Amino acid sequence: PIGGLKQKLLAAHRAGITTVVIPKRNEADLDDVPAEVLDTLEVHPVTDVRQVLEIALAPASARAGERIPAAA
Repeated sequence: PIGGLKQKLLAAHRAGITTVVIPKRNEADLDDVPAEVLDTLEVHPVTDVRQVLEIALAPASARAGERIPAAA
């Protein structure tokens, strides 16, 4: 598990990141994250690095619900 999950997800939200991968052992920590933040994130709890690679290497069109931020 990682520490500071709430802070990391809040920072991801502020940065416009919409897809995050977390260790499955941190799933219970999602209760501490405000619902309005979780509603904007696609959270993938994983148990194995192969799952991380599968998510990271999937074409953007294959990831349901992912938002692409507008160019600055």
